[in-house]
Amino acid sequence: MTPARSFYGLRHGATDWNRKGLFQGRTDNPLNEDGLRQAHEAADMLRDAGISRIVASPLVRAARTAEIIADVIAVPLSIDDGIIEFDFGSFEGLPVRDLMIKHGVTSATGLVSILPADGERWDAMAERSLRSVSGWLARYPGDDILFVCHDAVMQGMANVLTGSYFKNSHGTPFRYVCGDPQWRIEQVVV
Repeated sequence: MTPARSFYGLRHGATDWNRKGLFQGRTDNPLNEDGLRQAHEAADMLRDAGISRIVASPLVRAARTAEIIADVIAVPLSIDDGIIEFDFGSFEGLPVRDLMIKHGVTSATGLVSILPADGERWDAMAERSLRSVSGWLARYPGDDILFVCHDAVMQGMANVLTGSYFKNSHGTPFRYVCGDPQWRIEQVVV
């Protein structure tokens, strides 16, 4: 389910659990003060990017980030469960770093290899996210769409499209570029 064209992605602003380094997944935590600031900064960065529609995860941290941006750039906002965060199962609320040390992994690829069986399958998450993105791009062929979602979702899509992961900071917009012959991910720079 590869999207037919380029699109924008943005990781929501930070929450207290992000700052504590905890697996957050489907736990519906609000933005903290840093996260609200990051959302406003992202809106300023995207003001002249040509985005004409925003689609957000239903989790409050992503939806609120998207609302702030949509208000500033005056575009329609829709919510879609297809880009909700990965379900980390029994890892939810646990420290990411501690589990990585415990299992001897040091990379995103290593982290994906230790995910618990009681959560979502990584490949299933990437597939549902790409299906959602592809559907929106097909429904609105003339729109440049921003998807405001989560790190795991953005990383899963990046890995499928480009074969690798990338450094993804809160409130930093990226463009998933449908290149010839290969996809690439570029940070949006003002």
